[in-house]
Amino acid sequence: MSDQTLYLIQSDYAATASVLDQLAQLHASDDQVVLMGESVLYLDHAFVQQLPQVYILRNDAEILISPLSENVALLDYSEFADLCLKFSRCISMK
Repeated sequence: MSDQTLYLIQSDYAATASVLDQLAQLHASDDQVVLMGESVLYLDHAFVQQLPQVYILRNDAEILISPLSENVALLDYSEFADLCLKFSRCISMK
């Protein structure tokens, strides 16, 4: 397990910008971020763009119109479960 934190961004569309602004203040360089649900529509947010890697669920990517940037990694549900198990801290932000 890792001492880093996995942040699960599960906010609805209207709240996501505020959640990402909060996350920018908490996030350490080795932490990882998963955008889930409507929050994937904020892939172009300045904080998300500066991350070396951000994860989204393959099913959630279906709502996106534009192509994914290079820092986006798609996960299926089993890969998501494996990712969660690598972290001792997992924080859900809504």
